[in-house]
Amino acid sequence: IYPGNLTHRDMYYFVFAPTLCYQLNFPRSTRIRKRFLMRRLFEMLFFMQLLVGLIQQWMVPTIQNSMKPFQEMDFSRMVERLLKLAVPNHLIWLIFFYWFFHSSMNFVAEVLQFGDREFYKDWWNSETVTYFWANWNIPVHKWCLRHFYKPMLRKGINKFLAQTAVFLMSAFFHEYLVSIPLKMFRLWAFMGMMAQVPLAWFVGRL
Repeated sequence: IYPGNLTHRDMYYFVFAPTLCYQLNFPRSTRIRKRFLMRRLFEMLFFMQLLVGLIQQWMVPTIQNSMKPFQEMDFSRMVERLLKLAVPNHLIWLIFFYWFFHSSMNFVAEVLQFGDREFYKDWWNSETVTYFWANWNIPVHKWCLRHFYKPMLRKGINKFLAQTAVFLMSAFFHEYLVSIPLKMFRLWAFMGMMAQVPLAWFVGRL
């Protein structure tokens, strides 16, 4: 009970729990299911090896073969190489999604007996851009709603500006997470995220 639950143990639990929103009392499961835990562990190991194999055997050779057309600015071959990369890129993205949001987060949740397992919803049934972004990453979506979107609405900011601000913040962090590890600043991730705002408006109208 607050403030008695604000202990070091509670804070450490929050740090490792698969959530970004702190609660006074998290939902908890009654026991750790060992068979469920082993299945998730097997999936994590298997899909990680599969991802590494696909990247090394499919993506890297295709990227290496793409360097010459880009250096020569051969647009027809550039488009052909990008289309050739689209298939493995999409497959790797789907495998990574399952590995992270289903296998890994359920594994951590089971170890910590964390009861809330809603890490994603049916984003594959999306008919609008906003539905996709609201359902493919539930922990981040809940954090954005609680700490960013709803406070702006309470201050009288209209929904469109609040949504645009959320995408602006998301675009900043996407660019930050790409630029720092790769040591390059190109604004590709930032522009890609900000392009979702007019795209969402356009798809919503049609």
